[in-house]
Order: sequence, then C-alpha cells, then structure tokens
Amino acid sequence: MEAHRSTSDRTVLELFIDFDPAKLAGFSSAFPLTIRSLAVFSRPDSLTLIYVGTGGGKLILFSLTPSPSPAPPTIAGDNTNASSTAPIKFLRFATVSNRVIESINVLPEVERILLLSDGFLFLVDPLLLQAVRKLGFLKDVNAVTRRLVRPDLSTLDPFGDGAVTAEHSWSGQTLFKKFGGGIRLNGTASRASEVHRGEGNRCFLAAATGKRFVLIELLLPCTGDLGADYGGTSIFWKEIHGVEGVKTMSWVGDSIIVGTAEGYTLVSVVTGEGSLIFSLPESSPPLMKPLVRSCEVLLLVDNVGVISNALGYPVGGSLIFPYVPESIAEMHPYVIVAKDGRLDLYSTKTGKCLQSLSFAKSSVGPCIVVNDDQGNGEVVIIGTTYKAFCYRKVSHEEQIKDLLRKKYFKEALSLIEECHSEGEMTRDMLSFVHAQVGFLLLFELHFEEAVDHFMLSDSMDPSEIFPFIMRDPNRWSDLVPRKRYWGLHPPPVPLELLVDEGLMAIQRAMFLKKTGIDTAIDEDFVLNPPSRADLLQLAIINIIRYFHFCREKELPPLVMEGIDTLLMYLYRALDHVQDMEKLASSKNSCVVEELESLLDGSGHLRTLAFLYASKGMDSKACNIWRILARNYSTGLWKDPAASVECSGQLAAAAEASKLLVESSNQALVLEHVGWIADIDQECAIMVLTSEKRINQLSPEYVITSIDPRKLKFCRDICSG
Repeated sequence: MEAHRSTSDRTVLELFIDFDPAKLAGFSSAFPLTIRSLAVFSRPDSLTLIYVGTGGGKLILFSLTPSPSPAPPTIAGDNTNASSTAPIKFLRFATVSNRVIESINVLPEVERILLLSDGFLFLVDPLLLQAVRKLGFLKDVNAVTRRLVRPDLSTLDPFGDGAVTAEHSWSGQTLFKKFGGGIRLNGTASRASEVHRGEGNRCFLAAATGKRFVLIELLLPCTGDLGADYGGTSIFWKEIHGVEGVKTMSWVGDSIIVGTAEGYTLVSVVTGEGSLIFSLPESSPPLMKPLVRSCEVLLLVDNVGVISNALGYPVGGSLIFPYVPESIAEMHPYVIVAKDGRLDLYSTKTGKCLQSLSFAKSSVGPCIVVNDDQGNGEVVIIGTTYKAFCYRKVSHEEQIKDLLRKKYFKEALSLIEECHSEGEMTRDMLSFVHAQVGFLLLFELHFEEAVDHFMLSDSMDPSEIFPFIMRDPNRWSDLVPRKRYWGLHPPPVPLELLVDEGLMAIQRAMFLKKTGIDTAIDEDFVLNPPSRADLLQLAIINIIRYFHFCREKELPPLVMEGIDTLLMYLYRALDHVQDMEKLASSKNSCVVEELESLLDGSGHLRTLAFLYASKGMDSKACNIWRILARNYSTGLWKDPAASVECSGQLAAAAEASKLLVESSNQALVLEHVGWIADIDQECAIMVLTSEKRINQLSPEYVITSIDPRKLKFCRDICSG
C-alpha cells in the first residue's frame, strides 16, 4: 500500500480561489483575525456558504459561487479584491463570544448552525439573520458531534426512556421544563415519563462535558406544533455517563466513539457502558473523522488512519499517510488530510494517494480542511492562520479525460469502475467512455484491450471500425458516424499505417528515454520490441474477434454487409482459408461485387464458389467447380470439416452436385452433369434422379440434350 506518491496520477481537486477572510469582510488590519474553525454548507440552490470561526469569537459568513472555469489561482497573492462579480462574497458576521470558536457544525435538518466556544454551545440560523442563542443548560463542553445513522439499519431511540426539554425560541423566550427527574443512565434518578416530542425535522447531538455525555435532540416542529413558538426550535436532552478528558468524538448508530489522550473508547448510548478500542502512544494526539456516507469513523494513530464501524471494529484496510495530519475531511469516496501547507487525497477503497498538492510556499501554521458536512460536497476549504483556499472537485468526466491524456489507462479504468459502482455514471456515458478508451488503446497498439472495451460499449457503431480496414471512399463511407468522442485520438487510418505510426512513436519514446526525458511509453514494448508483422497480425485477429461479437447483434442490413465483407478481407489477409470457406458457405451478408476480384485474384476459388452458392448464383458456382475439377491434380483433398480425404476432382464434383440436386434449371443441370459423370457417375445419377427439386427433369429433354457419347448412360437412367 502506498504511503505517498511523488507524481500524482489524478487531478481530483483544483484550486478555485484563495482569500483573506478579515480583508474581504472589511476588518481593520490593526486587529488581525485568526482562522480557528471552518464549515461549508452546500445549499440546494447551488449556493455554497462558508463559515469562518475566529480566535476572537466572531463567526464570518461568505457565499461562494463556483463558475464553470476557475479563476487563475494564486498562492502568494490575493484573488479577492472586490469586484461585484467575484465568486466569493462577504455576507455578514456575528459575534458569538470573546473566545475561540472551536467548532462549527452545520445542521441542515433543523436549519441551524451549532457552534462550540468557551465551553458553551450556541445556535444560529444559516444566514446569521437572527441573534445567536446560547444553550444555557450546558457548560464546560469539550467536544460535540452529530449522530450518523445508516438508513438501512435499525437504531434505538436515544430518548425512549424520558428526556429534558427546552423550548428554544428565536423571539427571545427560553423556557426549560423538566419531566420526572434528571434522566441519567446508570445514574441515581428513576425512569421518568416519556416526553411527547412532536413531529418535525430533527437531528441528534452528543456533547462531552466533564465525565458525562449530554444527548441532545433538536426538533424543527411542523407548522402548527404547539410545542414550540413559530420559527422556534425544540430541544430535548438527557445525560449518560461518559469519559473524562474527551478531545474528539463521533456518534455512529447506537455508539459514541471518543478520543482521549489515552486512546479511543466506544460508549454505548443504550447502556452507558464503555470499552477501549485501542490505546494511543504519548506522541499521538487523538483525531477522528466521521465518514458520513458509510456511517463509519476514521481514527488516526500516528500517521495511520484506521476505518472503524459503529461497533469499533476495523473495516477494510488502513490508510498510511506521509505525516501525522492536523486535519481530516471527507469527500466520498475520498479522505483529505492536510498539514504544513500540504494536502493529500486518498481513496478509502484502495488506500492509495491519488493527489498531492501544496497550497502555500512556506509554513502557514495549523491547517484546517473541511468539506460539506454530508461528505459529498463539491467544494473543499483549507484554512491557515490568516488565509483560506477554496478547491473544487473536478468532474469525473474531466478526471477521466486528464488520465487518458496522460495515458494512465489503468487509473482511468479504475475511476470508471468506481463511478459506475457508485451510480455516478449513466449507462450511456459508460458506453461512451469505453469506446473512447478503446480507440486510445488501439492507437497505442494494445489491440486486445481495445477490442475488450469496444465490446463493453453499447453505443459504439461497428462501422466505426470500417475505416481501419478499407480506405475511404468505399461502399460504406457514408455509414461511418463522424464521432470524435473527446478528441483524444487521431482520425482512423488503415491498420498498416496505424501500426507503422505506432512503431515510430515507440522508437521516438525510447530515444527520448535514453536522453533522460521521461515519456509515457509501455515498458513491455521497451523490453520486448514487437515486430510489424506480429502487431499487424494481432490487430487483425482482434478486429475479427470484434466483428464476430457484432454478428450476434441485431444490426442494420448495410452494417451487416460491411461486417461480413470486411471479415472476409481480414480472413484473407491471414490466409485463414477454413474460416473464409465457413463464412462463405453459411448464411452471410457479404457483398459479392466487393469480393469477386479479390478472391479470384488471390486464387481462393473454393471460397468464391461457396459465396456464389450462398447468394443463389448457382451457375457461377458450378462454373468454378468445373474449373477446379479440371485443374485439380490427382492428389488428395482433405475436407477440414469432416477430416476425410478425397481427390480434389471428387470434392469439386460433390460440391457442384449439392447445388444441382435442388435445381429445376434443366439447362444448368445438363450443362454440368456431363463433367460430373466423367468424375463420379454416382453423383451424376443422384443429380439426374433427385427428388429435391421442385420441378423434375424431362427425360426426353435430357436424352435429346446429352452428349451422344453419354447417350446410353442417360437412357439407362431414364429407363430405370
């Protein structure tokens, strides 16, 4: 498993813009603001909100509108000198406290932002239009997290045995009502009556304070719910025993995973019992990141990330980072780690580092990296002490294009499979990409792999291969779709020219490599340089394989004509006589006019005879069999299908007889029965007496038309 790759194959993230929050918000440079926490909220209206928490307790709100083409990024400069069309804009700020804002949690279910500052929790609306409200029933909070639940798994209601409720009104009233006694699992109070919590959108939180956990439910009531004022948020809470010294925590399903200086502990919200997952060395501070889509948690141990499920068990492999990260973010199916002006992106499935980049020229202090809290946002924000860097996710299509341009075919195919398995690529797009990859591999002389991809493409037209076999213009030129796909490969050329140009490219690349210039070249070609003949043969064999695959489909007649006719061309190029005769003698769509001179000139008369016969051109077929019978030596002819040896003359007579026994054309029969009788009288008798023909031969006509030298023979047949 790779810890780090110096050369990145993928470009998953690209820098969009960087900005100084204090400068953009108009704060005086005399009182610099430090970035201590960040959050991103991707709204349904495509507007992205960025929240910056400062060391002095201010929450600053910005809006980001990514455009199709990124503005030229700068590392040392500032991109935010204020145009009205700037992609990032300052909206407003709110003062939360006079201490550091330690964390910002976006809660879209209840349309609130949860803040941790000075040991207290605060709620504010997403646009900072209303006053910030403190949750006064909590203090000395060390960490807070929201609950992750997998929709396909059943979980228990953490408030099934009673709760404390607080009606939190944005109009200024705050009421606290306690039902029963203090509700504590493993505590001293008895079970209280369950609170009626009403209907509405809700989310669950857990806060660590001292040696206890406070489980909180935020409820945004439905219209008409009397449990909360209009526009208010109902809050229910209860306590369970916790763990002291919590520095970080995640709530997944029915378990809370907490990180302390000693290690990671799993606490059940049902029983309140805790169990150690594993200990940490003194040099390794706890750091974890909930993985929202999979409802798992990434636990950091030194420079190793261990993915655990809700029960604390490791799942899959570990992620090995080149350093101990200061911050971790999720962008499914990747995790992003950052430290000292460096960012690395890893696949959670393979554990490989897919992209590494630097976002600052020198040490920038502590780094914070965040994505949308749902883990699937398109924007990633990295914060340093005074500056924020906005990256956006490159579309899968552009990533695949980039990999293919670099000739990283394996990585491109891996990404294609990943997109398809995640349901992020339509069937049509998948077919398009397979065809594009196939053409690129074809020009890279990887013919077998190219055809494999052609066969995986439902949208590719077989006629797109025709120009590689027959030069334009030809009978099928107008059939060929003028697709250029992404324009990553040259226009089609005949296979001979394609192979010649490919070999020249290999020679150039080998020469450049010897001079120290790195080039994208197949190492197999360097170690075992292929010959032109071998490559051409391999190309033809695989095009034949593709045409065989296409023949099983329902295709337009003109396309089928092209496939079968060009298939005959390819068989002839390899001198596959048996395959030629098999195609010609079976049901086929070959165009006779395109093949007559070719087969005649190359001496493949048997194939031509079979082809004539398959098209009902019995006269031409029999003429060829007569010529072959006349020219065959007395040597033996081996029938490949039956593994039987016979003379070439007998074979020709037998093939002609097969046609004549069904023919009602008396003139044709009598034209050829004579030479057949000279070779094999039994065949001649079979031809004249056959009952397979629709109209039987006239005995008188046979007798009057036959060669006088064979008159007795014919009379015997007719009288018999």
